[in-house]
Amino acid sequence: QVQFVESGGGLVQPGGSLRLSCAASGSIGSIYSMGWYRQAPGKQRELVAAITNGGSTKYVESVKGRFTISRDNAKNTVYLQMNSLKPEDTAVYYCNAAAGGLRAWGQGTLVTVSS
Repeated sequence: QVQFVESGGGLVQPGGSLRLSCAASGSIGSIYSMGWYRQAPGKQRELVAAITNGGSTKYVESVKGRFTISRDNAKNTVYLQMNSLKPEDTAVYYCNAAAGGLRAWGQGTLVTVSS
């Protein structure tokens, strides 16, 4: 079963940027839609961005215009470019399938937005 390893998180000031990466241990080409999820302290995990094999994207309203999801099937990697970060973006970020059934969760990468 494919496994995901997320990286790129860290501490950033409000208004800053980060680029997250998700490396899969196997092919993601068979996964129609890949997504980035996040879980803030005390909250449920939510899907914030998704991208299909055809490049169609969807975003939760709170990140529209600030986050950009992309995927490179040849590298089995999914990315999340995050700009204009806000304190409310603080969370652990995970990648996983966004359709067709979840795979095992990775360890996630922590993003902290604070001055």
